[in-house]
Amino acid sequence: MEKKKKLTVHNKSDKPDNIVISDQALIEQCLEVEAQLPVFMKDFFIYLKNAVALTTRHAYLNDILFFCKYLVLEGSITAAKNPYEISLDEFNKITARVVNYFIGEYCSRYIVENETSKKIIENHNPSLARKKSSLSVLFKYLYRDEKLKNNITDGFNPIRLPKPQPDAIKRLEIDEVARLLDVLETGAAFTDKEKIYWEKTRLRDRAIIILFVTYGLRLKELNQLNISSFNFSRGEFKIYRKRGKEVLMPINRTCEKVVKEYIELERPKSVLLNEESKDALFLSLQKTRMTTRAIRNLVKKYTAYVLGTTVENGYSPHKLRATAATSLIQQGFSIYDVQNLLDHENVTTTQLYAAHKKNVKREIVNNFEWLDE
Repeated sequence: MEKKKKLTVHNKSDKPDNIVISDQALIEQCLEVEAQLPVFMKDFFIYLKNAVALTTRHAYLNDILFFCKYLVLEGSITAAKNPYEISLDEFNKITARVVNYFIGEYCSRYIVENETSKKIIENHNPSLARKKSSLSVLFKYLYRDEKLKNNITDGFNPIRLPKPQPDAIKRLEIDEVARLLDVLETGAAFTDKEKIYWEKTRLRDRAIIILFVTYGLRLKELNQLNISSFNFSRGEFKIYRKRGKEVLMPINRTCEKVVKEYIELERPKSVLLNEESKDALFLSLQKTRMTTRAIRNLVKKYTAYVLGTTVENGYSPHKLRATAATSLIQQGFSIYDVQNLLDHENVTTTQLYAAHKKNVKREIVNNFEWLDE
């Protein structure tokens, strides 16, 4: 068995090493998927590499591989025994009807089985829409690149997605956030056994939750934070958004206080850490960078206490992002300011949170009187 080589970073960019390493792991996963796909898609792989975010590239490639595996399994289009062997001539035989059946019938519910188990996979319209999008991008590119004779994407069936409803957005109310912070501060909701663990991580957990509800950070953005991300003398810290976009965020007094207290009073000292963990901000009890899964579980655990539910039904970090958005709007900030803070590409996303502002019509007309009493 070949010994795994140690990965080192020769980094001449401003991007921290931990993000470079994380991106490299995802790039390697993309390359593994590409190696299983037909060789005539090679130019398409290059297009994806430069056209979309890394996570989107990975999702598209997996969707396309799944479709090619379906073609092999179904057998009417190709005689290939695996996706790699599918020829361009065979791909030219694919019609919109084939894709529509794959998405609308096969993908909606299928069974994955091995020697010991069978699993039912059920996809609803949002998942089906993404698979359709992945295939649309592929077929349009191959047509534009003159590899396919026809652009079959015009014949793809529409997939109706439910219009986002403001009332369906799950988030914490302001009074629930106050209770959440109280639980973090006092540990009052915990059993004696739970308090033993809480005592070891309470400053870390408080800093994580407060950063989420203040800035509406994405899970990955918080996971990637380093001590060197923070410049307290300038009152700011650095995060990396989608597509590696570097953003400086101002830090308020509350966030500065909780982060500093965690670093100074609870976080293990650098001499006790391995080289990879020395700069990581949020550490596990094993003295390594917290994983996204661990952070998600932490958030679900604390929010479950506030909501009076099980940990499984607690809120995810994305619900705290929604909490930050609605709280800011209820405090009177404009949707454009909130859009900028949360990095929404489209202001209509932010407008969904604005609909949560209670009695907004009444407030407007009551403060816009034409006649004095």
